[in-house]
Amino acid sequence: MTIVTRFPPSPTGYLHIGGARTALFNWLYARRHGGRFVFRIEDTDRERSTQAAVDAIFEGMAWLGLDYDDGPYFQTRRFARYDVAIQQLLDTGKAYYCYCSKERLEALRADQMARKVKPRYDGHCLHREGPAPAGVSPVVRLRTPTEGQVVVADEVHGEVSFENGELDDLIIARSDRSPTYHLTVVVDDIDMGITHVIRGDDHLNNTPRQIHILESLGATRPVYAHVPMINGPDGKKLSKRHGAVSVLEYRTDGFLPDALLNYLLRLGWSHGDQEIFSREEMIASFDLESINKAAANFNTEKLLWVNQQYLQSTPTAPLVAAARPFLEAAGLSESEGPAFEAVVDAQRTRAKTLVEVADKSRLFYGATPPVDQAAVTKHLVPAVVPILQTLERLLGAVEPWSGPALHAAVEHAAAELGVKMGQVAQPLRVAVTGGTASPSIDVTLELLGRTRCLERLAKAIADIPAT
Repeated sequence: MTIVTRFPPSPTGYLHIGGARTALFNWLYARRHGGRFVFRIEDTDRERSTQAAVDAIFEGMAWLGLDYDDGPYFQTRRFARYDVAIQQLLDTGKAYYCYCSKERLEALRADQMARKVKPRYDGHCLHREGPAPAGVSPVVRLRTPTEGQVVVADEVHGEVSFENGELDDLIIARSDRSPTYHLTVVVDDIDMGITHVIRGDDHLNNTPRQIHILESLGATRPVYAHVPMINGPDGKKLSKRHGAVSVLEYRTDGFLPDALLNYLLRLGWSHGDQEIFSREEMIASFDLESINKAAANFNTEKLLWVNQQYLQSTPTAPLVAAARPFLEAAGLSESEGPAFEAVVDAQRTRAKTLVEVADKSRLFYGATPPVDQAAVTKHLVPAVVPILQTLERLLGAVEPWSGPALHAAVEHAAAELGVKMGQVAQPLRVAVTGGTASPSIDVTLELLGRTRCLERLAKAIADIPAT
């Protein structure tokens, strides 16, 4: 059997963290078993669906690298197929027309609420006889068994039982004959050969209804795996107040796609104590058995840590390609400073995001660096003028302008002055970078280049008050 999974987002909003994790789990399971990953857009809610959301979902999937084998399918292009399924259910007696008015249904609900009975349709039109009421467009309801149970064998939660008596006769087609959500999902899964339904456990209560439709159409059940939801750091349902809404916001914030996938993988799934996975390791390791039953809490600090690990380990060429838009957005240009490759390589161990890489790299470009006035006040005092003058003389003679030669010159200055290395390096760093934070002093000097370094050093000396 070929394993087939699917990811069916609704374009009523952007691709969010929960949806991205669901897509990832389905993608990984299909890839591990040599199966197929189906992508479809459940856009039957025409009032709330937007093209902007469709575009953002596609862009998010592409950025994450979650490629699909079949699709994309759009439910709004399959209405003729859904109508065939509705008619099949009517013809076989598995569904029936319901002519109940809105007023009758509201009165029924009010009466049930007053009697503290679970609101549900009472089957009024199930055995209706005689001609149809004039001028009434009926809905179509599924004929739901009233006895017994539906037992869902879930790969995460085990066997979950639902009493048929608690389920009413679900509307599967509206009065205009348009299909409802549960009908379209089931027909799609049948037609697309879905073998495994991996989705959020907020859909678990929908499963018995979908099983009734599926079996009424003569199809067999897929394997179900309902994944616990993602909560915010406060343990409450993840929402806008917890931060990024769209996956693409994480791209804007400077996260690497594989880092985000790695974090989402471990958010509700474990593989021993391993934290960092290559994409190949994700595929080789993923299984349904290791999905946790409890909801996972989203932790931004942990995501930042994972991203930092990827910044440190990603090969230079793809990392530079990912960082370039952020460097350019910060107004940095290789024509006015060192090559981006050298800067990114120097900053990769000192930053948690690509935004931070760009921000920390501003000091290497332009005539004057961003200045930390507190650092200048503390370190660039009259007592360091002789130190900076010695450095100016020794650095001016360095040839070639390379990290090892520059390091030797700074060490020479410390020895000549009879002070510790830090007493030389820190004032020098503040003088040429404007602050106390930068890569190692030899790397910093090499990236600044001879001209920029000596110009900044001379200016710093000139700006220090005599007393």
